[in-house]
Amino acid sequence: MIKNYFKIAFRNFRKHKLFTLINIVGLTIGISAALVIYLIVHFDFTFDKFHPDGDRIYRVVSNYGYNGESGYNAGVTTALPAAVKGEISGLAESAPIRLMYDPNVIIQNGEKAAAKFKKQSDVILADGRFFNVFAYKWLEGSAKSALASPFQVVLSAKQAKLYFPGLNYSQMIGKQVVYEDTIKTTVSGIVANFKENTDITFHDFISFSTIQRVKSLKDDVSENWGATSYASQFYVKLNNKVTAQNVQRQMNDLFKRRNPKVEQSTNNFHKFILQPLSDLHFNNDFAGYNTHIANKTTLYSLLLIALFLLVLGCINFINLTTAQASQRAKEIGIRKTMGSSRKQLIVQLLSETFIITLLAVILAISITPGILKLFADFIPKGVQANLLQVPVVAFLLILTIAVSLLSGFYPAIVLSAFKPVAVLKNQTNTATGKTRNAWLRKSLTVTQFVIAQFFIMATILVSKQIYYVMHKDLGFKKDAIIIVETPYKTMLTNKKQIFINKLAGMPQIATLSVGDQPPSSDNWNSYEAIYKDGKKEIKTSLQIKSGDANYLKVYHLKLLSGRNLRLGDSSKSILVNANYAKSIGFKNPGDATGTYINYNGSNTEIIGVLADFYQESLRGAIKPLGVIYPEMYHDRFIHIALKPETAGGNEWKTAIGSLQKAWRETYPEDDFEYHFFDEKIAKFYESEQHTSQLLSWATGLSIFISCLGLLGLAMYTTNLRTKEIGVRKVLGATVTQIVTLLSTELVWLVVLAFVLVTPVAWLVMHKWMQNFTYRTTISWWVFALSGAGMLLTALITLSFQTIKAAIANPARSLKSE
Repeated sequence: MIKNYFKIAFRNFRKHKLFTLINIVGLTIGISAALVIYLIVHFDFTFDKFHPDGDRIYRVVSNYGYNGESGYNAGVTTALPAAVKGEISGLAESAPIRLMYDPNVIIQNGEKAAAKFKKQSDVILADGRFFNVFAYKWLEGSAKSALASPFQVVLSAKQAKLYFPGLNYSQMIGKQVVYEDTIKTTVSGIVANFKENTDITFHDFISFSTIQRVKSLKDDVSENWGATSYASQFYVKLNNKVTAQNVQRQMNDLFKRRNPKVEQSTNNFHKFILQPLSDLHFNNDFAGYNTHIANKTTLYSLLLIALFLLVLGCINFINLTTAQASQRAKEIGIRKTMGSSRKQLIVQLLSETFIITLLAVILAISITPGILKLFADFIPKGVQANLLQVPVVAFLLILTIAVSLLSGFYPAIVLSAFKPVAVLKNQTNTATGKTRNAWLRKSLTVTQFVIAQFFIMATILVSKQIYYVMHKDLGFKKDAIIIVETPYKTMLTNKKQIFINKLAGMPQIATLSVGDQPPSSDNWNSYEAIYKDGKKEIKTSLQIKSGDANYLKVYHLKLLSGRNLRLGDSSKSILVNANYAKSIGFKNPGDATGTYINYNGSNTEIIGVLADFYQESLRGAIKPLGVIYPEMYHDRFIHIALKPETAGGNEWKTAIGSLQKAWRETYPEDDFEYHFFDEKIAKFYESEQHTSQLLSWATGLSIFISCLGLLGLAMYTTNLRTKEIGVRKVLGATVTQIVTLLSTELVWLVVLAFVLVTPVAWLVMHKWMQNFTYRTTISWWVFALSGAGMLLTALITLSFQTIKAAIANPARSLKSE
């Protein structure tokens, strides 16, 4: 019986080759999209699910507000971890860590030349408490003693093999690892790397007590409760049955006790939040480490796109199969006359659908590796086409069955319902059945074009928003500026000044400045600032950047009042932006010049007010900001403004070559790295650019699948009306009239889809735009262009078949009459 089903199926496929091909292509596109998206979504949703007691592990982060606007920082005040001991109940363990910013590493290996490893990421300072929170497997050493003393280091197995190739783990104990030429540590333990997906990717663990023994680390740590740094992070593990809300409340009460004058209100506040470990991979408010931050909305949108593409393929199948019903009517009637039950016919028809779906799945599996390579820039690193994994096999099996049932169930019910007597008398197309099936096909076709036009509208609007944010005046100059970061280990030397002196004579350089981060970046420090207006204290959070006298000149920052920073200015002089001046009560921002604020524990004069500029992406609002003259550890960045290139010139290329030469002469042991500021700005919108790319592909595929279905229906319609077309031509109908006759009904379906999708698309796009504080308008032409484009595409698709039918010789269609 089963063998007979397969024979009949393949015989039917051979008879209707084109329709079968359309069905297979449509389903292959939908299934391959679903498979790739499943691999991405499964990858992201499995992060940090393996930790014992992972549901009790939290990172303590900071949330602060000023004038109703919120700010976020993944760090905490450095005073908090020490104060928590003995004052907070419900904690099984608490572990402070200190991030190091990509230090260079030197390995002394006896008489052999020292091995150098530049810019090693994921290096932290921690102690045994960290390993009580996260259950690492110890290969050598123990959590109790490995980091008990200063200048000890624990390495992950992979990093240990990198530093000491050829040695076993026990031989590595006692070896020396030097960080930034100044921190000389001894290996005291080795831990296994996590094999599962995780955001906890640290591999060098320097003993936390080392901070107090190294000047560059100690000086960069403030015990001020008002100072929050991303580098100072804090993990806690709760006792059983203790709620995060309870511990969070205790921490904030502690903060209030230690800072009784800190204002806590709806508009102005500073509080700690316990961020679940499972949230690290998805929360962009609190930065992660060296793994990408996934967006749950994007992942759910991907799933929706996969569903849409699957539905489009299934709609094609249903439409074309039910449209062919009359061609299989006699076969069904004869089978019923010969004794086939309706159940047997349904099984036969579903088996045909299953075979087509299985072929589509096999094709989808074969092209998946290529799709992953094609979208390598968009797909997270680590996503692999390992299709033999149990979850993937289970997904494919479920998908095959689901698509087979979704595509084949209704056509099987329709075809198996034919009555043998009516079929054998050529009475299958009764008025009721014909009308019912026609309305179903029309409804499904409208659904296809609703999905396709939604994708078109979304793609155009996302592209419009990206263009808006990339071309908006941000309040500073971003073009032709190169940023170079000097080595951390040379801060206490005069090498930076030597390097600057070499740059000063280069003819391609217009201006250069020394400081820390550029005006817009994803890195900053924030402090509590207090202004006394004579009646009350006004407290706000103040972002701080550092730059010398040329900082404003390099970035074309506008000074509204007062004077610029200059050599000799200390932390007691500060430039603030207009936003801050307004937040402390000055209607005219320039009037804030000459007043004083208490910032970082000292009375600081506002020497000037800057025009507002955007410190981050346009998703966030402009925040209160201060710029101070760079002090030690905050003057590592050199900001270089290049002169404009002449037409056809290569001055910038020459300048970069000269910079590289000067760098090699000054820092021969370090690699020369630089980036253009405008490229950094563009990276703020990588997720939107990826979204645009994804929507473009989804749009193209949805249009392609929809047009395949439209072409199939057009072929069926013209074949069904061949004799009618012949008669009309004999009676004098022109080619244009016949094409119009055949196309009108299907074109109206596209128009109806446009009417239905427009309000839905507007609502969805309006909600998406709320992610941006500053956004473009949702213009009427976005919808008009989408509708016109889809209509034109449909007409072109229909023209292939309708024109062919209209110009055919009527004698061929009428000679059998």
